[in-house]
Amino acid sequence: MRFIRYGIKGQEKPGLLEENGTIRDLTPKFDDITPDNFQDLMAVDPSIYPEAGLPDRVGVPYTGIGKIICIGLNYHAHAAETGKQAPREPIVFMKATSALNGPNDPIRLPRGSQKTDWEAELGVVIGREAKYVSENQALDHVFGYVAMNDVSERHFQAERGGQWTKGKSCDTFAPVGPWLVTRDEIPDPQAIQLTMSVNGQMRQNGSTSDMIFSVAHIISYLSQMMRLEPGDLIATGTPAGVAAGMKPPQFLKPGDTLEMTAEGLGMQRSTIEQDS
Repeated sequence: MRFIRYGIKGQEKPGLLEENGTIRDLTPKFDDITPDNFQDLMAVDPSIYPEAGLPDRVGVPYTGIGKIICIGLNYHAHAAETGKQAPREPIVFMKATSALNGPNDPIRLPRGSQKTDWEAELGVVIGREAKYVSENQALDHVFGYVAMNDVSERHFQAERGGQWTKGKSCDTFAPVGPWLVTRDEIPDPQAIQLTMSVNGQMRQNGSTSDMIFSVAHIISYLSQMMRLEPGDLIATGTPAGVAAGMKPPQFLKPGDTLEMTAEGLGMQRSTIEQDS
């Protein structure tokens, strides 16, 4: 199933997207799409819900995200383009939930931004608590998958001391969606093509098959250190082709347009603006 939230920011309605593109309005039974009703949503019969018109806006496809956990340098080709060795263990950092943004909403450059970059990623949505789980059991704890752009201000991230979080957590730096696709529709999370175009020019075109640490490994690894809870979102790293890896680098500026696709998970289209 593919779940979607649509409407004015802060007033989104829950919906189900059918294969033919029809959106079913789930408001007769559901107030929203949250981890509390993930299991009930799996039992939905689309035919009993009314059709909704084409939405003017799509929001983050579910709410109630407790943690955004990110994995750095998790693609062989991306590690190579940055001139770094492949890590021996996953590089883990956090991204503030206040950075969440609709998939087509503007991305706003913060004051003082010098090197804002894009990162097309596969997002993993946890469906049930995971603590000390094995790699073989890890995917059983996944509810679904989303497209995610881990927007990154490299100057904040790498040149102002401390940890990566401050370069990752600016407002609007976590566009998610357009859909939340349930696990059964993505049989192999290590076979998803990710692309990112900037102003119509392809910059990223890679596959999750190039991950250093698989989705199952990441979930198992994280669960040894922290309890993963329903709704937690894991950003699993980005393929090669980021601005920082170009020679010379070509960072984002106001007026630029990003188009990201994740196979089976939909497309995002964002315009870059300057924050006031």
